[in-house]
Amino acid sequence: MMMMIASSAKPARLVKPVSALKLPGRYLAHQESLPCLPVPPLQQSLEKYLLALKPLISQEEWDHTQQLLDDFRTSGVGERLQKRLEKRATKTENWLSDWWLQTAYLDYRMPVVIHSSPGVVLPKQDFVDRQGQLRFAAKLIEGVLDFKTMVDNETLPVEYLGGNQLCMNQYYQILSSCRVPGPKRDSVVNYSQAKKAPTHITVVHNFQFFELDVYNSDGTPLTSDQVFTQLEKIWGTSLQTNKEPIGILTTNHRNSWSKAYNNLIKDKVNKESVRTIQKSIFTVCLDAPMPKVSDELYKSRVAAQMLHGGGSRWNSGNRWFDKTLQFIVAEDGSCGLVYEHAPAEGPPIVALVDHVVEFTKKPELVRSPMVPLPMPKKLRFNVTPEIKGDIEKAKQNLNIMIHDLDVKVFVFSVFGKNFPKSEKLSPDAFIQVALQLAYYRIYSRACATYESASLRMFRLGRTDTIRSASVDSLNFVKAMEEPTVQNQEKVNLLRKAIQAHRAYTDMAIGGKAIDRHLLGLKLQAIEDLVSMPEVFMDTSYAVAMHFNLSTSQVPAKTDCVMCFGPVVPDGYGVCYNPMDDHINFSVSAFNSCAETNAARLAHYLERALCDIQQLILQSPKSKL
Repeated sequence: MMMMIASSAKPARLVKPVSALKLPGRYLAHQESLPCLPVPPLQQSLEKYLLALKPLISQEEWDHTQQLLDDFRTSGVGERLQKRLEKRATKTENWLSDWWLQTAYLDYRMPVVIHSSPGVVLPKQDFVDRQGQLRFAAKLIEGVLDFKTMVDNETLPVEYLGGNQLCMNQYYQILSSCRVPGPKRDSVVNYSQAKKAPTHITVVHNFQFFELDVYNSDGTPLTSDQVFTQLEKIWGTSLQTNKEPIGILTTNHRNSWSKAYNNLIKDKVNKESVRTIQKSIFTVCLDAPMPKVSDELYKSRVAAQMLHGGGSRWNSGNRWFDKTLQFIVAEDGSCGLVYEHAPAEGPPIVALVDHVVEFTKKPELVRSPMVPLPMPKKLRFNVTPEIKGDIEKAKQNLNIMIHDLDVKVFVFSVFGKNFPKSEKLSPDAFIQVALQLAYYRIYSRACATYESASLRMFRLGRTDTIRSASVDSLNFVKAMEEPTVQNQEKVNLLRKAIQAHRAYTDMAIGGKAIDRHLLGLKLQAIEDLVSMPEVFMDTSYAVAMHFNLSTSQVPAKTDCVMCFGPVVPDGYGVCYNPMDDHINFSVSAFNSCAETNAARLAHYLERALCDIQQLILQSPKSKL
């Protein structure tokens, strides 16, 4: 998943880039053994860029862009920027990571809610009351602390992809960290490596924030029994008054929030409360039950709760959206989380989720002796008329934004990843080609499609783009819509499209894709204060970067699904988790765009998956 890149200011140095955290011993050795992210050869990227444009623009536009790229190369401008980029790569641990953090996240001024932060919908729990809610929340907290112990002790197994070790840095960014708004650029603070590392979490109930210490004086984590007792105290205290939903301020446009933030922390009490939230290991939101809906609508409604809290009348004030990790447990059994995207991608979050969900299923082995524990500390906020005004504005803006988001979560149950695997086809490529078919059937054209690829085979690697709309995928979808084309020919084109996607994926995770390279050349031009090369002012570049389909495969062991908003006003956000025998999907779109409709894309996607399966099953197996 990505944010749209809009950057014209010269990148300033971050006070302390997230990547500058010093990792402890064993991981440090592991990190240093990882290769650095390469800068791909210029000629190679320009050729691949031209090829990627083929399905998206007219021949006339393509010819014009080809001319611009020739000029870019022969004039020496491209080579000069390439050399500067290569030089940057020799002087930094990762030539891209700080730039990407800034341009994709910290410079991005839209609200983090919907536009940037993904939500995760976890399986519904079987409790239906406060007692069950607090028991589950306590067990979940214990599970996260168990995961934290593995991170702290470096006993978390190093991950691999295709035999290659992966960068583990993001696991150090997700706990005890928080985004902080700034007037033009935000920053991320991380306290996990502080001399005195935080020992508390934040709990929010009824819009009120509490500091809950989760370690005993001897350094051992509280048991879930102990946490449960503390959560009951919080629940009891927070019912006494219905305070201003201060957390709603974090949902606003970043520039507005930055002004409100500076105003908020002028007061010493407020400043201390905000710092406590920022330093906390993570946040737990104890939500009021959602309004009842039909079973069919339930998953989609929970996704909306995870993404934005349902609005100012519901649970949106029960959040601090700048916090990296917020686990959400509602009284009706719905649960999940929302995370601030700047410090990490989906996979480390999902690894944590898988661990925690498994942990919550474990029976209690020992009943803990009940040592009296101090009352959790309520965080106080002095709300001036000006702050009250900021809260009201944030509520209005948020409610408009929520009203505009259409999100549909559904389970495709005809088959799961086992079917494409049985046909020796990549499940991810299979789903992506089906998405291309669904989109083409609605709009009669291909569109720029973003699928995130992990760069974690490299030190401090984040993501690059897998461009799923290819010449091969377009050939296939056109053939599918052509009754005169024989089935065998369609199958051949399908296999070709799937292989092309697989090849692009391998290229992207190997650090050889085009999107981050082109971004690097563009940012290098900005940093060098040279005039912007015409390649980046070209309409073709604008078309290529306008991702009508922003997609991500986030596989998890848990039967869950991640969800996020579209990245362009007339686009879709599509996330999926392929299980063995079914696929969990989330599709989002904006109601304000007459051309997009989440339910319609979901319907066409289901049909495309079934049609492709039928096509394969009806065609005789070719001898491989």
